[in-house]
Amino acid sequence: MKKTILSISIAISCAYASDGLLLQEAKQNFAPLPKTFPSAQYTMTPEKIRLGKMLFHEKRVSIDGTTSCVKCHPFSYYGADNLEKARGNFGKLNPRNAPTVLNAAGQITQHWRGDRKDVEDQAKKALLGKASFGAPSYEWVEKRLGSIPQYQVLFQKAFPNDKNPISVDNYAEAIGAWERTLSTPSRFDEFLEGRSNALTQEEKAGLKTFIKTGCASCHSGALLGGTMNQKFGMVAPYWEYTKSKKIDEGRYNVTKKEEDKYVFKVPQLRNVAMTSPYFHDGSVTSLKEAVKIMAKVQLGVDLSQEETQSIYLFLQSLTGKLSQDIVTVPILPETN
Repeated sequence: MKKTILSISIAISCAYASDGLLLQEAKQNFAPLPKTFPSAQYTMTPEKIRLGKMLFHEKRVSIDGTTSCVKCHPFSYYGADNLEKARGNFGKLNPRNAPTVLNAAGQITQHWRGDRKDVEDQAKKALLGKASFGAPSYEWVEKRLGSIPQYQVLFQKAFPNDKNPISVDNYAEAIGAWERTLSTPSRFDEFLEGRSNALTQEEKAGLKTFIKTGCASCHSGALLGGTMNQKFGMVAPYWEYTKSKKIDEGRYNVTKKEEDKYVFKVPQLRNVAMTSPYFHDGSVTSLKEAVKIMAKVQLGVDLSQEETQSIYLFLQSLTGKLSQDIVTVPILPETN
């Protein structure tokens, strides 16, 4: 009996020690999500956030009257749209997959090619995007917003020091203010904060495999990604494994620099289990398959079925709970 108790005690002690080492290693690579993603350039006020949430759902600033931010970023699909490539005004096909808007404000840039400075820049430029809102001009957008009496009041409250508060810059800043609140902490954050049993033993094993394989070399920080640009296909051409219908040269099309060929922003992995399909072109629907492809083309590693399953289980722990504010659809102002 004493030997049995002693064996159990030793096993528990070893488990605690192992968890402690894993937590230490995890903290070297990752960080808990912040509650919000503030900006040094833009202030966040309750008035801006309230207005921004409404504008995120606003369709009347699109050329077809049916396109809003939430069309490509519905929260029923965790801020993505479950399509290979997003569809904008009049069903126009976008060139790339719509990444989740959740936690997106914490990234270094926006869009797969990093050609949007921040969420505010993305919100503003989407208005004129031919496959996004398709607005003919910024003046047209301002006129549409200005024709709605309640927006006149809401913009004035959000930007009280502006002589002409209804502007596309303020439109973008308000949307950005709300997007900067879209943080979705998960059980993984609880683990990082010291609650060992927040993750299952299988998820902990997956975390170990994730780090050991080298995934954390790019997918690190609070978002597990979103902090750097990287060539997709460091070891082998990505399209040979994704079976992509078209080869996308990534940032090269923006910068025209040879070193930027096939370079994309490293996607964040927060809520990744909920945001299929994967990669810039939505070419892969299975998360397990995406994990295997990434290990192969980025690290030259052929993951076993067990290793793939292990990482897959860990990634489940990155799914956060959506707040009531995120899932509640606002009532928009009536047209005059």
